Amino acid sequence: MTKSRNEILEWFKALFIAIILAFIIRTFFLTPIVVEGASMEPTLQDQDRMIVTKIGEPKRFDVVVFHATEEQDYIKRVIGLPGDRIEYKNDILYVNGKAYEEPYLNEYKQNITSGTLTESFSLEDTPVGSATVPEGHLFVMGDNRRHSQDSRHIGAIPMDKIVGTTKIVYYPIKEIKIISK
Repeated sequence: MTKSRNEILEWFKALFIAIILAFIIRTFFLTPIVVEGASMEPTLQDQDRMIVTKIGEPKRFDVVVFHATEEQDYIKRVIGLPGDRIEYKNDILYVNGKAYEEPYLNEYKQNITSGTLTESFSLEDTPVGSATVPEGHLFVMGDNRRHSQDSRHIGAIPMDKIVGTTKIVYYPIKEIKIISK
């Protein structure tokens, strides 16, 4: 009787420790997220499931998850860091006056029948309203530039609204991949 009682107690301890570890990992390090919508196509598809890493600062071209509203999180790509001047001219990204390649957009650019994927703009033309990305903020855009609600519409994203970065799609299984820049 004592042996089975000790065994049950050990199982409860193991279960309790597992629950505490899962809580700590999910709260401070990693969390799953489901992609909703088409704003990150072709990089991410609606209903892709991903792992968000809550460690480290986002870098340019990282895919980030942030609290857009109290009820909804958005997934977008970091285009501008604090202090950056962002401008698009003729479908080319300029950061601080330097042109940047965006290879993750090549598939969409090849399939455009008319116009550009990204309309020309500067930060002053957006709700950011200044020449540079404000300190403590990021300028983000969806890869599906024609159908994305992003910093061009909602302004720069405060760093305290950032949940984390994401690089790993784990579902659907046939679409498992690591997102590259």
